[in-house]
Amino acid sequence: MSGEDNIKFMRRCLDLAAKAEGLTWPNPMVGSVIVNDGIIIGEGFHVKAGRPHAEVIAIKSVKEKKLLGSSVLYVNLEPCSHFGKTPPCTDLILSVGIPCVVVGTEDTSEQVSGRGIAKLQNAGCKVITGVLEEECRELNRRFFTFHEKGRPFIVLKWAQSADGFIDLIRTENYTIEPNWITGKPERVLVHKWRAEEQAILVGAGTIRSDNPRLNVREWKGNNPVRIILSGSGVLDKKLAINEIVGSNIVFTRNGRAKIPGAVIVSLNDERPAALQISEYLFKLGIQSLMIEGGAQVLEHFISSGLWDEARIFTGSSDFRNGIRAPAIDGKLSAKTNFSQSTLTVLMNNNF
Repeated sequence: MSGEDNIKFMRRCLDLAAKAEGLTWPNPMVGSVIVNDGIIIGEGFHVKAGRPHAEVIAIKSVKEKKLLGSSVLYVNLEPCSHFGKTPPCTDLILSVGIPCVVVGTEDTSEQVSGRGIAKLQNAGCKVITGVLEEECRELNRRFFTFHEKGRPFIVLKWAQSADGFIDLIRTENYTIEPNWITGKPERVLVHKWRAEEQAILVGAGTIRSDNPRLNVREWKGNNPVRIILSGSGVLDKKLAINEIVGSNIVFTRNGRAKIPGAVIVSLNDERPAALQISEYLFKLGIQSLMIEGGAQVLEHFISSGLWDEARIFTGSSDFRNGIRAPAIDGKLSAKTNFSQSTLTVLMNNNF
């Protein structure tokens, strides 16, 4: 296969893998294709943890098994070589006689970490690595961040007015609801994002002013674990999040706080809350976290350096006064125009 062919078929692996975004954790997203004489004869992707891996599905989908002995298997992530909920993919690849495997990027998790590639090579299988490696790592950035940095991949999200305010000043008689800056398409997109992340975090101020549900309503997918950062640990029992099925975790500096139905985690005053939250979620096995506000919470994670991606909607109208949006510096990743706002995506320069 030529270099152009390798890129073409690896892109197909990435397209397949992305079909299961938000569904595979704690496993990564993986797609695989099997090519014989330049033609795809089998393909598949990992759907959910505990289900067959992409390579297994691709091999089983090949109708003429005799062709496997002269085919190339493409996969965006190094095949596993250990027994987990499913047998090692390397064993199946070798047993059916596939002579060449093209890998997008190495799996750097402790369980694999190059051992899958080594096992294939030691058995005489030709292995080509590093095809579209940057894109393969980008697809599984949550997985890699979790295993390499020992914390979840952290996404910051907020909407700000054209003149840089995240909210109006709320008076005593204000209505408890969001001050919408974006339109319907943007709100649908945010719900899609929620379905892609394992947890969502807001501060107690956002809970009191907006009473959000923090779930997925405008998109099909799993609800994230709901997390609240509250210094006082004092929250109204009639919150919308208490009416929705799912987990609530409250991080607080009030060791005596008691909130029905919520897990209470006491914070150490001597350490940044962002660091303690990241460590706690890592121990729970949560690979990704979206932070939706408010301004103080966002600024705290920004100043702590604990963020990977920021998604900022800027509306077309001015507030003229209010709560200033956080200041952030990062590498521009994307910019998208909507009818009522512009979405800017930044990546942490240290990502």
